[in-house]
Amino acid sequence: MTEHSEDEPRGEEPAAADQAPTQPDPAAAASEPPASSEPPAPSEPASAPSEPEAPSEPEAPSEPEAPSEPAAQPVAQTPAETPAPAEPPAPADEPAIETDAVVEEDTEEDAPRRRPEIPGADLVPDLAPEADEYLDAEARAAAEAEAEAAAARALEQDDHDEHSQPIADAAIDLASGARYTATGKRKSAVARVILKPGTGIYTINAKQLDDYFPRESLRRVIRNPLEAVGYESRMDVIARIHGGGVSAQAGALRHGVSRALLEADPNLRAELKRRGFLTRDSRVKERKKAGLKKARKKPQFSKR
Repeated sequence: MTEHSEDEPRGEEPAAADQAPTQPDPAAAASEPPASSEPPAPSEPASAPSEPEAPSEPEAPSEPEAPSEPAAQPVAQTPAETPAPAEPPAPADEPAIETDAVVEEDTEEDAPRRRPEIPGADLVPDLAPEADEYLDAEARAAAEAEAEAAAARALEQDDHDEHSQPIADAAIDLASGARYTATGKRKSAVARVILKPGTGIYTINAKQLDDYFPRESLRRVIRNPLEAVGYESRMDVIARIHGGGVSAQAGALRHGVSRALLEADPNLRAELKRRGFLTRDSRVKERKKAGLKKARKKPQFSKR
Protein backbone atom coordinates (compact mmCIF):
# COMPACT_ATOMS: atom_id res chain seq x y z
CA MET A 1 0.00 0.00 0.00
CA THR A 2 2.86 2.34 0.85
CA GLU A 3 4.44 1.82 -2.53
CA HIS A 4 1.17 2.44 -4.20
CA SER A 5 0.69 5.60 -2.39
CA GLU A 6 4.11 6.82 -3.45
CA ASP A 7 3.35 5.91 -7.03
CA GLU A 8 0.10 7.80 -7.16
CA PRO A 9 1.54 11.22 -7.04
CA ARG A 10 4.01 10.25 -9.70
CA GLY A 11 1.14 9.12 -11.90
CA GLU A 12 -0.78 12.30 -11.33
CA GLU A 13 2.10 14.55 -12.41
CA PRO A 14 2.20 13.20 -15.94
CA ALA A 15 -1.58 13.48 -16.10
CA ALA A 16 -1.34 17.12 -15.18
CA ALA A 17 1.38 17.58 -17.74
CA ASP A 18 -0.82 15.98 -20.35
CA GLN A 19 -3.77 18.12 -19.43
CA ALA A 20 -1.89 21.41 -19.62
CA PRO A 21 -1.41 21.46 -23.36
CA THR A 22 -4.97 20.26 -23.94
CA GLN A 23 -6.37 23.63 -22.86
CA PRO A 24 -7.03 25.80 -25.90
CA ASP A 25 -4.87 28.90 -26.11
CA PRO A 26 -6.69 31.86 -27.71
CA ALA A 27 -3.49 33.30 -29.21
CA ALA A 28 -2.58 29.94 -30.75
CA ALA A 29 -6.11 29.52 -32.07
CA ALA A 30 -5.93 32.89 -33.68
CA SER A 31 -2.55 32.21 -35.19
CA GLU A 32 -3.55 28.79 -36.63
CA PRO A 33 -7.03 29.04 -38.11
CA PRO A 34 -6.35 27.05 -41.29
CA ALA A 35 -5.49 23.90 -39.30
CA SER A 36 -9.12 23.37 -38.13
CA SER A 37 -10.66 24.18 -41.56
CA GLU A 38 -8.42 21.99 -43.69
CA PRO A 39 -10.48 18.74 -43.53
CA PRO A 40 -13.83 20.19 -44.61
CA ALA A 41 -12.37 22.44 -47.34
CA PRO A 42 -12.34 19.84 -50.16
CA SER A 43 -15.79 18.39 -49.37
CA GLU A 44 -17.77 21.51 -48.62
CA PRO A 45 -17.25 24.57 -50.77
CA ALA A 46 -19.53 26.53 -48.49
CA SER A 47 -16.83 26.45 -45.86
CA ALA A 48 -14.77 28.85 -48.00
CA PRO A 49 -16.46 31.94 -46.63
CA SER A 50 -15.21 30.94 -43.24
CA GLU A 51 -11.73 31.97 -44.28
CA PRO A 52 -12.45 35.75 -44.38
CA GLU A 53 -13.56 35.53 -40.77
CA ALA A 54 -10.13 34.23 -39.83
CA PRO A 55 -8.47 37.73 -40.01
CA SER A 56 -8.98 38.42 -36.39
CA GLU A 57 -5.32 39.40 -36.25
CA PRO A 58 -5.92 43.13 -35.73
CA GLU A 59 -7.67 42.28 -32.48
CA ALA A 60 -4.64 40.45 -31.13
CA PRO A 61 -2.80 42.52 -28.49
CA SER A 62 0.62 41.70 -29.90
CA GLU A 63 0.11 43.24 -33.37
CA PRO A 64 -0.83 46.83 -32.37
CA GLU A 65 2.52 47.15 -30.61
CA ALA A 66 4.38 46.70 -33.90
CA PRO A 67 3.59 50.20 -35.25
CA SER A 68 5.35 51.67 -32.21
CA GLU A 69 8.64 51.55 -34.13
CA PRO A 70 7.44 53.65 -37.10
CA ALA A 71 5.98 56.13 -34.62
CA ALA A 72 9.45 56.65 -33.17
CA GLN A 73 10.92 57.28 -36.65
CA PRO A 74 9.13 60.62 -37.29
CA VAL A 75 10.50 61.85 -33.97
CA ALA A 76 14.02 61.00 -35.08
CA GLN A 77 13.48 62.56 -38.53
CA THR A 78 12.17 65.89 -37.27
CA PRO A 79 15.62 67.18 -36.11
CA ALA A 80 17.10 66.31 -39.50
CA GLU A 81 14.48 68.41 -41.27
CA THR A 82 14.97 71.46 -39.03
CA PRO A 83 17.25 73.34 -41.53
CA ALA A 84 14.29 73.63 -43.91
CA PRO A 85 12.76 76.72 -42.20
CA ALA A 86 15.91 78.75 -43.15
CA GLU A 87 14.55 79.18 -46.70
CA PRO A 88 11.57 81.50 -45.95
CA PRO A 89 13.76 84.69 -45.53
CA ALA A 90 14.69 84.54 -49.23
CA PRO A 91 11.27 85.68 -50.47
CA ALA A 92 11.33 88.56 -47.95
CA ASP A 93 14.20 90.29 -49.87
CA GLU A 94 12.32 90.32 -53.15
CA PRO A 95 9.70 92.91 -52.09
CA ALA A 96 12.51 95.23 -50.87
CA ILE A 97 14.20 95.09 -54.28
CA GLU A 98 10.92 95.79 -55.95
CA THR A 99 10.27 98.78 -53.70
CA ASP A 100 13.75 100.18 -54.43
CA ALA A 101 13.13 99.80 -58.11
CA VAL A 102 9.80 101.59 -57.72
CA VAL A 103 11.47 104.47 -55.85
CA GLU A 104 14.15 104.79 -58.56
CA GLU A 105 11.51 104.82 -61.25
CA ASP A 106 9.60 107.52 -59.39
CA THR A 107 12.69 109.70 -59.06
CA GLU A 108 13.51 109.27 -62.71
CA GLU A 109 10.01 110.25 -63.63
CA ASP A 110 10.10 113.29 -61.36
CA ALA A 111 13.40 114.63 -62.77
CA PRO A 112 13.58 113.80 -66.47
CA ARG A 113 17.10 113.83 -67.85
CA ARG A 114 17.86 116.49 -70.42
CA ARG A 115 20.46 116.11 -73.06
CA PRO A 116 22.83 119.12 -73.07
CA GLU A 117 22.99 121.19 -76.20
CA ILE A 118 26.80 120.91 -76.29
CA PRO A 119 28.13 117.76 -74.61
CA GLY A 120 30.88 118.56 -72.10
CA ALA A 121 30.28 122.31 -72.16
CA ASP A 122 30.16 122.44 -68.34
CA LEU A 123 33.53 120.68 -67.94
CA VAL A 124 36.71 122.62 -67.18
CA PRO A 125 39.65 121.49 -69.33
CA ASP A 126 42.77 120.59 -67.37
CA LEU A 127 45.47 120.53 -70.01
CA ALA A 128 49.14 121.39 -69.65
CA PRO A 129 50.67 123.68 -72.27
CA GLU A 130 52.54 121.83 -74.95
CA ALA A 131 55.69 123.82 -74.24
CA ASP A 132 55.73 122.82 -70.55
CA GLU A 133 54.66 119.23 -71.13
CA TYR A 134 58.09 118.01 -72.22
CA LEU A 135 60.24 120.11 -69.85
CA ASP A 136 62.30 118.42 -67.19
CA ALA A 137 62.38 119.53 -63.56
CA GLU A 138 65.34 121.89 -64.02
CA ALA A 139 63.87 123.64 -67.04
CA ARG A 140 60.50 123.94 -65.32
CA ALA A 141 62.12 125.50 -62.25
CA ALA A 142 63.99 127.95 -64.47
CA ALA A 143 60.74 128.91 -66.20
CA GLU A 144 59.02 129.48 -62.85
CA ALA A 145 61.94 131.62 -61.64
CA GLU A 146 61.80 133.68 -64.80
CA ALA A 147 58.07 134.22 -64.37
CA GLU A 148 58.58 135.35 -60.76
CA ALA A 149 61.35 137.73 -61.83
CA ALA A 150 59.10 139.20 -64.52
CA ALA A 151 56.34 139.74 -61.95
CA ALA A 152 58.82 141.42 -59.58
CA ARG A 153 60.04 143.71 -62.36
CA ALA A 154 56.47 144.63 -63.25
CA LEU A 155 55.74 145.46 -59.59
CA GLU A 156 58.92 147.52 -59.34
CA GLN A 157 58.01 149.36 -62.52
CA ASP A 158 54.59 150.20 -61.09
CA ASP A 159 56.21 151.53 -57.91
CA HIS A 160 58.67 153.53 -59.96
CA ASP A 161 55.88 155.04 -62.04
CA GLU A 162 54.03 155.94 -58.86
CA HIS A 163 57.12 157.42 -57.22
CA SER A 164 58.13 159.26 -60.36
CA GLN A 165 55.13 161.52 -60.07
CA PRO A 166 56.26 164.67 -58.27
CA ILE A 167 54.62 165.92 -55.10
CA ALA A 168 52.30 168.75 -56.14
CA ASP A 169 52.25 170.68 -52.86
CA ALA A 170 56.06 171.03 -52.47
CA ALA A 171 57.01 174.60 -51.58
CA ILE A 172 60.75 175.15 -51.04
CA ASP A 173 62.38 178.54 -50.69
CA LEU A 174 64.94 178.87 -53.46
CA ALA A 175 66.59 182.10 -52.32
CA SER A 176 70.09 182.71 -53.57
CA GLY A 177 71.65 182.17 -50.15
CA ALA A 178 69.47 179.22 -49.05
CA ARG A 179 71.34 176.21 -47.69
CA TYR A 180 69.78 172.99 -46.31
CA THR A 181 72.09 170.50 -44.64
CA ALA A 182 71.51 166.96 -43.34
CA THR A 183 73.34 163.71 -42.61
CA GLY A 184 72.47 160.32 -44.09
CA LYS A 185 73.69 156.84 -43.08
CA ARG A 186 73.66 153.36 -44.50
CA LYS A 187 75.63 150.46 -43.01
CA SER A 188 79.01 152.02 -42.12
CA ALA A 189 78.82 154.84 -44.70
CA VAL A 190 78.10 158.40 -43.66
CA ALA A 191 77.10 161.18 -46.08
CA ARG A 192 76.96 164.91 -45.19
CA VAL A 193 74.70 166.65 -47.72
CA ILE A 194 74.13 170.32 -48.60
CA LEU A 195 71.21 171.42 -50.83
CA LYS A 196 71.29 174.80 -52.56
CA PRO A 197 69.49 176.40 -55.55
CA GLY A 198 71.08 175.40 -58.85
CA THR A 199 70.68 173.41 -62.05
CA GLY A 200 70.68 169.83 -60.74
CA ILE A 201 74.42 169.14 -60.47
CA TYR A 202 75.70 166.49 -58.04
CA THR A 203 79.18 166.89 -56.58
CA ILE A 204 80.42 164.03 -54.40
CA ASN A 205 83.87 164.35 -52.86
CA ALA A 206 84.78 166.89 -55.59
CA LYS A 207 83.69 164.49 -58.36
CA GLN A 208 80.71 164.36 -60.66
CA LEU A 209 77.95 161.86 -60.04
CA ASP A 210 78.72 159.79 -63.19
CA ASP A 211 82.37 159.52 -62.23
CA TYR A 212 81.82 158.57 -58.60
CA PHE A 213 78.96 156.11 -59.19
CA PRO A 214 79.42 154.42 -62.57
CA ARG A 215 76.42 152.12 -62.07
CA GLU A 216 73.14 153.43 -63.41
CA SER A 217 71.08 151.69 -60.74
CA LEU A 218 72.97 153.57 -57.98
CA ARG A 219 72.56 156.90 -59.76
CA ARG A 220 68.82 156.28 -60.08
CA VAL A 221 68.60 155.61 -56.33
CA ILE A 222 70.38 158.88 -55.55
CA ARG A 223 68.10 160.97 -57.81
CA ASN A 224 64.81 159.59 -56.37
CA PRO A 225 64.23 162.19 -53.58
CA LEU A 226 64.62 165.30 -55.76
CA GLU A 227 62.56 163.72 -58.56
CA ALA A 228 59.80 162.96 -56.05
CA VAL A 229 59.41 166.66 -55.12
CA GLY A 230 59.99 167.92 -58.66
CA TYR A 231 63.18 169.86 -57.95
CA GLU A 232 65.71 167.65 -59.76
CA SER A 233 66.70 170.48 -62.13
CA ARG A 234 66.40 173.38 -59.70
CA MET A 235 68.72 172.37 -56.85
CA ASP A 236 72.36 171.31 -56.63
CA VAL A 237 73.71 168.64 -54.26
CA ILE A 238 77.13 168.82 -52.58
CA ALA A 239 78.11 165.80 -50.45
CA ARG A 240 81.08 164.37 -48.59
CA ILE A 241 80.97 160.61 -48.07
CA HIS A 242 83.24 158.24 -46.18
CA GLY A 243 83.06 154.61 -45.08
CA GLY A 244 81.31 151.62 -46.59
CA GLY A 245 81.15 150.53 -50.18
CA VAL A 246 79.58 152.09 -53.24
CA SER A 247 76.14 150.61 -52.50
CA ALA A 248 76.21 151.77 -48.88
CA GLN A 249 77.41 155.24 -49.91
CA ALA A 250 74.58 155.55 -52.47
CA GLY A 251 72.04 154.65 -49.77
CA ALA A 252 73.59 157.12 -47.33
CA LEU A 253 73.49 159.89 -49.94
CA ARG A 254 69.80 159.29 -50.70
CA HIS A 255 69.02 159.31 -46.98
CA GLY A 256 70.93 162.60 -46.53
CA VAL A 257 69.16 164.31 -49.48
CA SER A 258 65.74 163.22 -48.17
CA ARG A 259 66.42 164.60 -44.70
CA ALA A 260 67.69 167.87 -46.24
CA LEU A 261 64.41 168.21 -48.19
CA LEU A 262 62.55 167.72 -44.92
CA GLU A 263 64.54 170.64 -43.51
CA ALA A 264 63.49 172.74 -46.49
CA ASP A 265 59.77 171.86 -46.25
CA PRO A 266 58.42 169.96 -43.21
CA ASN A 267 55.13 169.33 -45.07
CA LEU A 268 56.88 166.76 -47.26
CA ARG A 269 57.37 164.37 -44.36
CA ALA A 270 54.24 162.24 -44.97
CA GLU A 271 54.93 161.70 -48.63
CA LEU A 272 58.66 161.05 -48.19
CA LYS A 273 57.92 158.67 -45.34
CA ARG A 274 55.35 156.76 -47.40
CA ARG A 275 57.89 156.21 -50.16
CA GLY A 276 60.53 155.02 -47.67
CA PHE A 277 63.10 157.78 -48.21
CA LEU A 278 63.33 158.82 -44.55
CA THR A 279 63.80 155.28 -43.18
CA ARG A 280 67.36 154.43 -42.22
CA ASP A 281 68.16 150.94 -43.52
CA SER A 282 69.41 149.07 -40.46
CA ARG A 283 70.64 145.99 -42.31
CA VAL A 284 74.34 145.50 -41.55
CA LYS A 285 76.80 142.64 -41.79
CA GLU A 286 76.52 140.17 -38.94
CA ARG A 287 79.50 139.88 -36.64
CA LYS A 288 81.83 136.91 -36.65
CA LYS A 289 81.41 134.34 -33.88
CA ALA A 290 84.13 132.54 -31.97
CA GLY A 291 84.85 129.08 -33.32
CA LEU A 292 83.32 129.88 -36.71
CA LYS A 293 84.97 131.10 -39.86
CA LYS A 294 82.32 133.81 -40.39
CA ALA A 295 79.03 134.80 -38.82
CA ARG A 296 77.38 131.47 -39.69
CA LYS A 297 79.99 129.47 -41.61
CA LYS A 298 81.42 126.55 -39.69
CA PRO A 299 84.77 124.82 -40.24
CA GLN A 300 84.76 121.56 -42.17
CA PHE A 301 83.86 118.57 -40.03
CA SER A 302 86.50 115.87 -39.70
CA LYS A 303 85.49 112.55 -38.23
CA ARG A 304 89.10 111.50 -37.44
